[in-house]
Order: sequence, then structure tokens, then C-alpha cells
Amino acid sequence: MGLETVKPLSTRRDALAVDAATLSAGDLDRLFPVPTGREEDWRFTPLSRLKGLHNGTAEPSGSVAVEVDAPDQVMVDSAGREDPRVGRAFQPADRVAAQAYVSFEKAVIITVPANETLDRPITVRVRGEGGGAAYGHLVVNVGELAEATVVIEHTGSAAYADNVEFVIGDGATLRVVSLQEWEDDAVHVSHHHTRLGRDSVFRSFVATLGGDLVRLSPSIAYTAPGADAELYGLYFADAGQHLEHRILVDHTVPNCRSNVLYKGALQGEGAHTVWIGDVIIRAEATGTDTYEYNRNLVLTDGARADSVPNLEILTGEVVGAGHASASGRLEDEHLFYLQSRGVPYEEARRLVIMGFFGELIERISVPELRERVLAAVEAELEK
Repeated sequence: MGLETVKPLSTRRDALAVDAATLSAGDLDRLFPVPTGREEDWRFTPLSRLKGLHNGTAEPSGSVAVEVDAPDQVMVDSAGREDPRVGRAFQPADRVAAQAYVSFEKAVIITVPANETLDRPITVRVRGEGGGAAYGHLVVNVGELAEATVVIEHTGSAAYADNVEFVIGDGATLRVVSLQEWEDDAVHVSHHHTRLGRDSVFRSFVATLGGDLVRLSPSIAYTAPGADAELYGLYFADAGQHLEHRILVDHTVPNCRSNVLYKGALQGEGAHTVWIGDVIIRAEATGTDTYEYNRNLVLTDGARADSVPNLEILTGEVVGAGHASASGRLEDEHLFYLQSRGVPYEEARRLVIMGFFGELIERISVPELRERVLAAVEAELEK
């Protein structure tokens, strides 16, 4: 059988418009049928490696510890789905997101008061402690005119599905760094839902290095004019790893901006990366300025990079709109240039790859995390 008929992005996304407040376990099969792999949104994902997160067979018997380190002025508490702070930005994108939402016990809620500028990052440490599957939910609320940085670290071993909500008030700024440094057997399927207020700023950096299978789906929703979102990502897949990033930027109001830049590298037999970039400019989103770009370095035979940028424009009154994608091997000319000046091949290769990632790593807002990601990429090269 072939794939489902591919509909326009806007039509496909609007069909998923489900009210989170009324979503229950009994709705899953009706609203989100179990994927078969023939659907457009699942055709690149090896479903057999999801450990049941996609079909309801993954019982929540695992253990994932979540710790939050935050400045004194930040409020950290927990709540159930009935709390009005939960679900404000959540829009179930697929079966796993919906399953995670109806399965988590308590959401961790982080609130940054209005007009506060934090002097240090909020750090959220998520550690899998083995065993069966686990589900989670994190909400970050940033009040009007506040400014904050949130670092989310993922380590350990788990089969983990979660949703993360970023609710950014008018005139507020939120910077997020998300690190996926799981153990080799971990499976992580996560959706990051961002809701932007008027003249707000969102900066996101995702670094995905560990895990057996990681599938991250960031989405951007604009609620008022003047909002600005930039999404950056870095990933490095080794033999057998499947690393997938699926971005959705939905421009629904006038005069907003978005920029997406992801870079990846692959090495080893069966290394597989997937990048899907979906940008929709609705008819009412005049004055939009958007661009998305993905680049991949395929370092060895047996590795595969899939890259699919999608751009749907429903109005001609835009400032700018574009997308690009490129996947290939190291440039022989670059290596030859360095080798002709006495640099050994392995060192030349390392320098070229680090240069490829360099401009991206410089965009990480926390200096010590820049060094950490740089060291992690160096470690990947040594493999």
C-alpha cells in the first residue's frame, strides 16, 4: 500500500485541532488512530522501535525523575490536567502527544513573574531510571515583559513520551536550550508547544546526541503581532541511531517573524536522521518574514539523511519567505587545502566538521553549555 494522499499543510494541521481540555483516553482511537507507518507524518519513523509509545501498549511502569533548579523569584509547583495553567499552549499533534497528555500524573509548572529578569538560567533535569515507559508534562509560563533562560537536560535510560508548553507573555523573552544526552537504549518522543504573545521573543536551541530513537516536534503558535521566533538545532547520529526533528511554524497573525536553522552529521551503518520543516503562512498573516534551512553532513557509507522543507503561503503580502535544504559529504577541496598545509587527514576532517557546527554552537545562549556541546561533538568525532 502507498502513503496517504498528501494534503496541504494547513488542511492537515487544522484537522488535528482538538480541545486539550476535553481530551481523554477514550478519545485516542477515535481522534488519533494508531499509526501504521504509511501516514505522511510517520513514514520516516521506525515504529517497531518506539516500545509501544505509539499504540497504547506502553504501560507507565517506568521511572523518570524531574528536578528543577531555579532562582528564588521563580515559582515551581505541580498540578493535574484540571489546572487551568495546563494545556494553554498544548495542541496534540499526533497519537504519541495525545497519549502522553492523557497518561501523565502531574505536570511540572514553572512560572516566571511579570517584569522579572532572571540572573541565572532555570535548569530542568530529566533523568530516566530504566524500566518501562513513562510520560511527562512540563509547563513554562513567562509573564509580561519578563526575561528568562531555561535549560532542559535529558539523561539516563527510558522509554519516555512528553509534552512541553512554553507560554510567553506580551513583550517577554524566553531562551530555551534542550539537550538530549540519553543512554544508547533510550527512546524519547517529545513535543514542544510554544505560544507567543504580542512583541514576545523566543529563542530555542536543541542539541540531540544520545538515545536509540529520539523524535522531537517543536511547534510555534502566534497569538498577536510582533512576535519573533528563532529555532536552532544540532544533531549527530552514530551507527543505528534514529534522530528525527519535525518543526511546525504556523503564522496566523500579521507582522511576525521566524527563522529555523538545523544542522546534522551522520556516521556509521544505519545512522538515520530526519528533518521536516513545516511553515504555514495563513491568509491573515500579512507582513510575515520567515526562512528555514537544514544542512546535513553524511560522513560514512551506510548513513542516511532525510530532509524535507515545506512552505505553504496563503497570502502574497509577505516581507520574505524561503526555505532550503542540503545534504552531502565533506568537501574534498576543504580537506585538500588543510592537508596541503601540513594538517593530517584526521585533524583536517575534524576541523572541517567543527567549522560546520561552529556558527550554530555560538548561538547557544549559555556559555558553559556551548563548551559542553562542543565537547560532546568532539566525543562523537572520536567514535
